[in-house]
Amino acid sequence: MHLSLVLTVIGPDRPGLVELLARTIAEHEANWLESRMSHLEGQFAGLLRVSVAADRKEALSKALAELEGMGLHVMTRASEGPPPPSSHRSLRLELVGQDRPGIIRDLSRALAARHVNVEELVTRCSSAPMSGEVLFEATADLRIPSDVSLDELRDTLETIATELMVDLTLDDPE
Repeated sequence: MHLSLVLTVIGPDRPGLVELLARTIAEHEANWLESRMSHLEGQFAGLLRVSVAADRKEALSKALAELEGMGLHVMTRASEGPPPPSSHRSLRLELVGQDRPGIIRDLSRALAARHVNVEELVTRCSSAPMSGEVLFEATADLRIPSDVSLDELRDTLETIATELMVDLTLDDPE
């Protein structure tokens, strides 16, 4: 029987960290399934999911914990498996506007109040082409429960966008 493990990794960025992880995973006959990794402010940070035989889980977890000695902190969690199927809709939210504290807090509060799940969130700051001001950009993949009115959700998010003075769009993810 195989288990899914979800790993969170962080450490000072340097060449070879992905190879170190991949080698450790392969040495324990586990399979690297999916990941999101990034360089953030001098740190290497990532999430990944691996599949491993149940009888190799403990040895792999121990080997990953030992990477701390090489500057890479790895936290391992066994996955409980996918949630049961439910009726939902998927939407992609895109936002851009002048950066200021609280943008994600305000959006996520409105989403959580409606039981909308944020399945993936990518944010970044960049310089505006003409003015040089700092722009905040966000893209989120959302899972909307079937009992949530899309019109009401759209109206709520557009009201927040107006208050924050940001441009916001909601579209089908395809």
